[in-house]
Amino acid sequence: MLSDSYDAGLEESWENEWTATPVRAFAVRLHQTDCSLRETTTILAELGVERPHGAVWNWVYRLADSGRDPPTASPSWFAVDETATKINGEWSWLYAAIDIELKLILDVALFDRHGTDSAAAFLYGLREKHDLSAAEFLINQFSYRTALARLGLNGQVNYTDRYLIEKWFHTLKIRVDRFHNSWVDSRASAGEWIEQFVHYYNHQRPHQSLDGRTPADEVLD
Repeated sequence: MLSDSYDAGLEESWENEWTATPVRAFAVRLHQTDCSLRETTTILAELGVERPHGAVWNWVYRLADSGRDPPTASPSWFAVDETATKINGEWSWLYAAIDIELKLILDVALFDRHGTDSAAAFLYGLREKHDLSAAEFLINQFSYRTALARLGLNGQVNYTDRYLIEKWFHTLKIRVDRFHNSWVDSRASAGEWIEQFVHYYNHQRPHQSLDGRTPADEVLD
């Protein structure tokens, strides 16, 4: 596992770190396989490497920062939805879009309110990042219809196919509950963490439905 984790190309992403790159790569891989920060540091300690939780978390951030954005895609079917989350005790809404075929998270964004204006802003940003000229939007019955009309886009309701975005929200919330319980920092900080998770989901987490490949692999091929 340590051998598979090491990549010489990671050196540039971890400049000025005094812990050896293979050790950092191994710790990040452990964390990505659902080990908590405490479990990861415990395993490192068993191997003779004593590091605090914060160091491991910084390594995860540093690596994800080296290639955070999803690759540009031209989706034909994708689902859009939002979910509520609390940040410092106040509600925020996380909007996300996922390619149904490639399982690629196309974009995420946090807003302080939900409704037509937030949906339109999210869809506008999505259109700036991806080619949506031939895309069908899988949406619910609420604010998205008006938001799509504002932008001259098409959408349809299909709850059978929309389960994938709901499943992704569930996966994200399990990770948030496990490592944070609740956000105690700014919306910007929460957004940074969510973007790190998107990078992991798109670029590093193998999908059984993609024969063990990642969504980014599917797009880049």
